[in-house]
Amino acid sequence: METNHIRSLQGLRAHPVGVVLALSLGAAVSLGITRFAYALLLPVMREDLGWSYTLAGAMNTFNALGYLLGALVAPALLRRLAPGTLLLWGAVLATLFMALSGFFVEAAPLLLQRLLAGVASAVIFIAGGLMAARLGALDVGRSGLLLGLYYGGVGWGISASALLVPSVLASAPALHGWTWAWWALAAVCALATVVLVWPVRALRVLTAPAPVPAPVAGMGVGAKAVAGPAAPPAPVPLRALAPALLGYTLFGVGYIGYMTFVVALLREQGMASGTVTLFYALLGLAVVLSSRVWAGLLDRSRGGQALALLNGLLGAATLLPALTSAWPVVMASGLLFGGVFLAVVASTTALVRHNLPPAQWAGGISAFTVVFAVGQIVGPTVVGWIADGPGGLARGLVYSAVALWLGALVAARQRPL
Repeated sequence: METNHIRSLQGLRAHPVGVVLALSLGAAVSLGITRFAYALLLPVMREDLGWSYTLAGAMNTFNALGYLLGALVAPALLRRLAPGTLLLWGAVLATLFMALSGFFVEAAPLLLQRLLAGVASAVIFIAGGLMAARLGALDVGRSGLLLGLYYGGVGWGISASALLVPSVLASAPALHGWTWAWWALAAVCALATVVLVWPVRALRVLTAPAPVPAPVAGMGVGAKAVAGPAAPPAPVPLRALAPALLGYTLFGVGYIGYMTFVVALLREQGMASGTVTLFYALLGLAVVLSSRVWAGLLDRSRGGQALALLNGLLGAATLLPALTSAWPVVMASGLLFGGVFLAVVASTTALVRHNLPPAQWAGGISAFTVVFAVGQIVGPTVVGWIADGPGGLARGLVYSAVALWLGALVAARQRPL
């Protein structure tokens, strides 16, 4: 038993990248598909169902509200169930709720499905992030890269959605053709859930009590993370993390406006369907590649420097489509946005890992997830309400950019604990 445990840990240390890449499909389901694919469906659903931008934004507001509820219950669930178990159950439920969205045309049941999908996606994201952080503790030198690869899975979901949804819409029946896109996305989620069984099994050794009383030789901080605390963890020092938490809240307010409405804005500006597909697919690819771009910064930054820098860059990317519809500028906006926004999420997990003991990682990640969800609840409906007035969607994205820049200023005040 002891020998098998040590071999399992050594196997994870030898091949962590393959494991975390498979684990990243959880992030693809959680946000890449369950949340961000909606941006591709928003224009056709709004036209077909006669929605205002406020109602269209409310769909993602309800999704974010569900995300908040999921983040609030996740710590209690993690005290009772292994992260891998929660990850798989969350993926199954997210698949179900995505499929159900194709069976309704009334606003109320669609809002409910978005709410429930948000609950499931939060459970997936928190459980997967915790598992990625524990894996990173076994390879401290590449922990930033491993976290980035996990969060980069969101990009695979975005790119897959960008390639899948337009083709389904083009071949679907004329009446409510967008329903077929929901079902196709649910099928992709189901396939990803099947693949997730492998990394969950591989990482089970990190959530089980170690059979040896002493730390495994050569494992460093990883052994401490595997063994688990002897007593209940102390409360997460929320007051000390207040600047980062507020900066991350404003990130949630700002980024979600772009990710909800940028496709609708580009279509309003007359951009061709194929060009919009390319834009969104490249944005997703930039998310995937961002793990290598920002890994060093995440490893070095122990305070709020990374969060502040990334929020600032994201604000610039958000503002560009509001200022011009020039194709090169719009593409630059998508590439910059995709290359930055999930690194912001990874920066908060890195901040938790740098400043809190392993026993508090779950609570720390959950705290940041909660404020992230609060920001996302505000963002879509406010941007939609602004877009329904003078200035349209362009003015709404200006609001989003301002929120991101305020988040950068606040996060810069965060000091290492």
